[in-house]
Amino acid sequence: MNPLTEQEIRAAFVNCSKGEAKRLSVPRDLAERPWDDLDFLGWRDPQAPDRAYLAIELDGRPVALTLRSPAVTSGTRSSMCSICMTTHTGGVSLMVAAKAGKAGQQGNSVGAYICSDLACSLYVRGKKDAGVGARLHESLTLEEKIERTVANLAAFIAQVTA
Repeated sequence: MNPLTEQEIRAAFVNCSKGEAKRLSVPRDLAERPWDDLDFLGWRDPQAPDRAYLAIELDGRPVALTLRSPAVTSGTRSSMCSICMTTHTGGVSLMVAAKAGKAGQQGNSVGAYICSDLACSLYVRGKKDAGVGARLHESLTLEEKIERTVANLAAFIAQVTA
C-alpha cells in the first residue's frame, strides 16, 4: 500500500460527514507504519474504544470507513476474520459500518467479523502471530492470500457504498 497522509485519509471517508471526518482520530505515527506490509490501514480510536477506522486504496484512490465495534475483550471462543481468514480466540469483533449516503442517514448498516486490532495484513504475512492454529494450512501462495484479503475488504466496502 502507498503511504497515506492525514489529509488524504480524512478526505477518503465515504460513510460519515466531512465534519465527522475532520474530528475523528487519525494515527499520529503514519510515517512509522509498515506501509510495504499493509494492504489497508486500520486503527482504533484511543479516546473511543468502540470506534475503529480503516483506509485502503481501491482503483488508485483512497477509500476510508468509520466502524463501530465493541471494545476489545478477551474470551475463549474462537472466531474467524471474514477479511483475512485468521482464527483468533477472542480477537475477532463484529465491526459495523453505516452505509454511505441516504441509506446510512436512515440508519442502515453493514457488518463483518474482522480482526479486533485490524492487523489483517500482518497476520496474512506472518508478521504478527494470532496464536496456535490461527492460520489454517492452505495451498494458496502469499500473493493469493493477499489478493483474497483485499478482495474481501473491497466486497465489504462495496456493500457499504451500494
